[in-house]
Amino acid sequence: MPPWTESRTKNVTVAKPHRAGFVTLGGRTNVGKSTLLNRMVGHKVAIVTPRPQTTRRRILGIRSDPDAQLIFVDTPGLHRPRSALDHHMIEIARRCLGESEVVVGVVEASAPLSEGDRAFLAELREIKAPRIVAVNKIDRVKRAELFAAVEQCGLEAPEAEIVPVSALKGGNVDELLAVIKRVLPEGPSLMPEDEYTDQSERMIAAEVVREKVFLAMREEVPFSTAVVVENFVEEPDRKLLRIDAVIVVAREAHKGMLIGVGGRQLKQIGTAARLELEKMLGAHVFLQLLVKVEKDWTRSLRKIAELGL
Repeated sequence: MPPWTESRTKNVTVAKPHRAGFVTLGGRTNVGKSTLLNRMVGHKVAIVTPRPQTTRRRILGIRSDPDAQLIFVDTPGLHRPRSALDHHMIEIARRCLGESEVVVGVVEASAPLSEGDRAFLAELREIKAPRIVAVNKIDRVKRAELFAAVEQCGLEAPEAEIVPVSALKGGNVDELLAVIKRVLPEGPSLMPEDEYTDQSERMIAAEVVREKVFLAMREEVPFSTAVVVENFVEEPDRKLLRIDAVIVVAREAHKGMLIGVGGRQLKQIGTAARLELEKMLGAHVFLQLLVKVEKDWTRSLRKIAELGL
């Protein structure tokens, strides 16, 4: 080969193909799926609380890099159902897992794995799409326990690639992203590259209010609440958003607990939600909250549908 040909060959840069696709995050409740979603997207698109069953619907988060667009789908956690709402959430999760192009199963770094994590990995084995297991919360365990958890994941899901991560602190998340990109199908971006979620601001407002309810209340009250935004009015000249939201509860007693003595509990929830929304939406927010009783709504598929869940 002539020298000039060899030189040109060495300087040729082969462009990597662009990849894009849907990546579903699945697992039992409270393993950190939503925290991991927010970390990988780089924006808060899913509410996060220490309580199980915080995520109730499919939440979409979009990450657009020069080499790939990853469309993450956060799903409700799999758990033993006790109500119509539970069955509805589990149905959503399993449908999303079955439709995705890549599945990231999230389990907790503990040895031995919990019963819920092992049950989820058994379901993961039956999925045909490329599978990755994110062993989360590595910041909470010692090295020996992490190695044992990773080894058990390898036995429970032998065809999946295993990546230990800390969603909370960001540890090894870049490696997880690289692994996901390798198995995504080649193709152009599927969503606008300047967007990071498909949720409307109205939906975000409802979720933020619900997050503050979950953080403020204890026992069963959070699990029997839903939030409906009835009015969402923009006043661009004043950079103001007027939001009227109704917090729906399943029992009369819950209404009193949520409002609190002299309305103090509801006021605290409203203040926390307003501050969060102002930060997220970049506008002053006037937020008015009301509490309404829909008796045993979590047990009625009709009422669940009426509430937009």
